[in-house]
Amino acid sequence: MALMKVLVIGSGGREHVLCWSLAASDQIDKIYCAPGNAGIATQAECVALDVMDFDGILNFCAKKGIGFAVIGPEAPLAGGLADRLEAAGIATFGPSAAAARLEGSKGFMKDLCARAGVPTAAYGHFTSLDKTRDFIAGHATPVVVKADGLAAGKGVIIAQSREEATAAAEDMFAGQFGAAGSEVVVEEFLPGEEASYLALVDGENVLPLETAQDHKAVGEGDTGPNTGGMGAYSPAPVMTPEMCEITLKKIVEPLVRAMAAVGAPFKGVFYAGLMINDGKPKLLEVNVRFGDPECQAILPRLKSDLFTALQATRDGRLNEIALEWHDQSALCVVLASKGYPGAYGKGSVIDGLDKAEAAGATVFHAGTGLENGNIVATGGRVLGVTALGDDIAQAQSKAYRALDLIDWPEGFCRRDIGWRAIRR
Repeated sequence: MALMKVLVIGSGGREHVLCWSLAASDQIDKIYCAPGNAGIATQAECVALDVMDFDGILNFCAKKGIGFAVIGPEAPLAGGLADRLEAAGIATFGPSAAAARLEGSKGFMKDLCARAGVPTAAYGHFTSLDKTRDFIAGHATPVVVKADGLAAGKGVIIAQSREEATAAAEDMFAGQFGAAGSEVVVEEFLPGEEASYLALVDGENVLPLETAQDHKAVGEGDTGPNTGGMGAYSPAPVMTPEMCEITLKKIVEPLVRAMAAVGAPFKGVFYAGLMINDGKPKLLEVNVRFGDPECQAILPRLKSDLFTALQATRDGRLNEIALEWHDQSALCVVLASKGYPGAYGKGSVIDGLDKAEAAGATVFHAGTGLENGNIVATGGRVLGVTALGDDIAQAQSKAYRALDLIDWPEGFCRRDIGWRAIRR
């Protein structure tokens, strides 16, 4: 069997753990990553290409003989990179632009849920400010106001009053999030516990992955503004076998069937963001790619060859494979630049990463670069420190012990990742 050259698209912690996992496959000859980061460079050859430079990516694939592409972030998926690569004869893991609308348009997703009978928050989907205002005026608070399109995780406002909700909608229609806010979704606020349910989907078959729970708020005790994620752990105790079965049968499978019915079969990672209350899951959001940092907690637990699973997803053969998992739990703590999710500095030097790894953790890079031989911070979320343990408490202890060996005064983290699981 000829070994494969693989290209991973993206530069974050998700792409680092993908490259790290793929590097263990005996079917791969070489991994490239565009554009990658300083940590990814230890597993893959980084290529200075923007994720939205589709022509550049296609030319690179042709020049290097890439046999398989893995697309990490949502923007190139929504923009149709998978379609372009497949049209050029390059097998690709990731949904088409039509299928990526599940994440690219919150209104599309909610309307599809309504038609398919999927449990989700009551909502209104609007293209004008006046109708949005009228809906908010007749709705109880708190209420959630969402920009319809991709806004890098920032287009969601939990408004405590009608005035705050109306102001959020006005800002969105005025262009705060660019084209993403040309349509707005207003939802009832759902109380409960959030969890993430991820599955591989090949257009028809669904193969569940392990569950995870993310910590979105920047502050301890889940306080402060939302971020892209300050840490995660797997498995999520709230996702009992019964809860996973309900999610599969009532949420994921109906939406997979609905996507096929509208002529946009879904192939890739189906990520269901859930709110669980009174023993019942409701769908908060759909992502069409691996979550970050959930990915850094889930994939280190995978025993099976990731590349085999990604190929089977793309080829429509998920019914032919099964996945094996380590019994251990995993916990990932994100180290972020001080000021995040607001303004933050760049270029500060990070030391001690080798000590953290020697202490039994794996350090995944999200926003790092290499300058004069030093690892430097280049983003808001910079590192994900992941450790395995017999349970969440042991994984937490190992992760923080390793994290405390990293010398980076300009960084900060939450000290309570995993608190819900441990409190149980």
